[in-house]
Amino acid sequence: MSTGSGADSGAVRDAYGRRAAEYTEQLGSMVSMHAADVHLVTTWAAGLGGPVLDAGCGPGHWSGHLADRGLDVVGLDQVPAFVEHARRTHPSARFHLGSVDDVPTEDGHFAGVLAWYSLVHHGPAGIGRPLAEAARVLRPGGGLLVGFFTGDRAEPFDHAVTTAYCWPPDALADAVRAAGFTVLEVHTRTVATTPGLRPHGALLAVR
Repeated sequence: MSTGSGADSGAVRDAYGRRAAEYTEQLGSMVSMHAADVHLVTTWAAGLGGPVLDAGCGPGHWSGHLADRGLDVVGLDQVPAFVEHARRTHPSARFHLGSVDDVPTEDGHFAGVLAWYSLVHHGPAGIGRPLAEAARVLRPGGGLLVGFFTGDRAEPFDHAVTTAYCWPPDALADAVRAAGFTVLEVHTRTVATTPGLRPHGALLAVR
């Protein structure tokens, strides 16, 4: 999980920490993931040809999923309870405590960065920081995959844990380009028939 635009990263960390057990129970397994998302992330990661950073990995289910398929995966999250759970539950991946705003890795180390709904607490004033960190830790030609909530404007909404942001796909794509990436694809998936769920987006880019 990640910090917000202009928000205290500690406040976001603490908000998730207070609900870590509930979050893990409801969303901390691949059973809870949409089949289209599983296919997209799995296919993307399989083509990277090198180590993957799961930035803002939460309980570690995506890290474990990819590591179990033979990838070299490092999960990073700032919530201690998530990292502890991930280490216990997904031994095939490695997990570190840290923020997507300040990744504790040398430049150019990773072939891919997965930011799967881990940037949703960053608004327009703050999104550049984690995107710049993703660009820094990726090798040239490395891939970025961002999962996000879509909307007509880049604006906050009342997320179940703490304030989050939705993005028009074009606006997020512009922010990704500004961080030094070439945007390859943007996918959207609506969930209008499911009350309380927001439309989703996925953006693929290369450094």
